[in-house]
Amino acid sequence: MNISNNPPKIIALVGMMGAGKGVSVEHLTKKFDWPSVYFGGMVYEEVAKRGLDIVKDEIFVREDMRAKEGPAVLAKRAATKARELLANGAKVVVLDGLYSWTEEKFLRQEFGDEIITIAIIVSKKLRRQRALERKDKKRQYTMEEIIRREVAEIENLEKGGPIAFADFYVMNNGSFDELYRQLDQIIESVI
Repeated sequence: MNISNNPPKIIALVGMMGAGKGVSVEHLTKKFDWPSVYFGGMVYEEVAKRGLDIVKDEIFVREDMRAKEGPAVLAKRAATKARELLANGAKVVVLDGLYSWTEEKFLRQEFGDEIITIAIIVSKKLRRQRALERKDKKRQYTMEEIIRREVAEIENLEKGGPIAFADFYVMNNGSFDELYRQLDQIIESVI
């Protein structure tokens, strides 16, 4: 991929729960004034529409959406939203929370060299601790729920593929400033 001649229009962030995707998206959208599309938000909307609990039922709903609409359902919805944002003048759209290998393949087919993926990586212990300490009341998990979700994401949602196949990696075991510095270096190299 010759990025300097063809800057990306889509930047997709991947990583396990608690890795720092949300704060990374927040940094990119604020610093560069780019819009974002939140994969998890599409699932949370569906959970709410069904009158279910986000923590207890999110995995079931995500898997049910894939069973009913195909394994790339969220990528298809995200691609539609991204294309609308680009058509309305956005230069770059950030995708928050690309999950599965099927979604990765769909987005690469859809956007070709216009997409790059950045994997946010953090040690398992720290990632789990961060997930436990979330202030978002809708997404407060017990350790048992975190582990159950991790296993479901790896076994049922093919989450390892996009992380392994990412174009860039950011190690997020340190401070926010360290995370932001790494993200900014990647953006400077591709835009």
